[in-house]
Amino acid sequence: MGPRKEDRNKETCTASLNAVKDALYVLNGKWKLPLILSLQEGPQRFNEIQKSLGEITPKILSKELKDLELNEFVVRKVFSTTPVTITYELTPYSESLERVIDELRDWGLKHRERLVKNRRTESVAAEITASL
Repeated sequence: MGPRKEDRNKETCTASLNAVKDALYVLNGKWKLPLILSLQEGPQRFNEIQKSLGEITPKILSKELKDLELNEFVVRKVFSTTPVTITYELTPYSESLERVIDELRDWGLKHRERLVKNRRTESVAAEITASL
């Protein structure tokens, strides 16, 4: 975790803020982390990635792959076959996101569970109120 509460000051807060902004700048958008998760299965061609992600358009997928390539998370490999084969795969550097992805997954599961539980509670309360 970050600095302890008693160790926080303007410098550490600014450093933390800048670090989080840098991370969000690189991983912004709704597709980058799902794209990385998709590529954890191994090298894939463009159409395979698009199918695995579902609703992503080719234009957005192309942009996201280029961004991930620029930030050294993905490598694009061109094979001189007929027709040319292009695959995308994760770099060893992408493994540095493993803990981030694990934490986001765990938090997401707990958050969804909380929302579902609260909806049930609200639904039961509404039914009781309606029956009175």
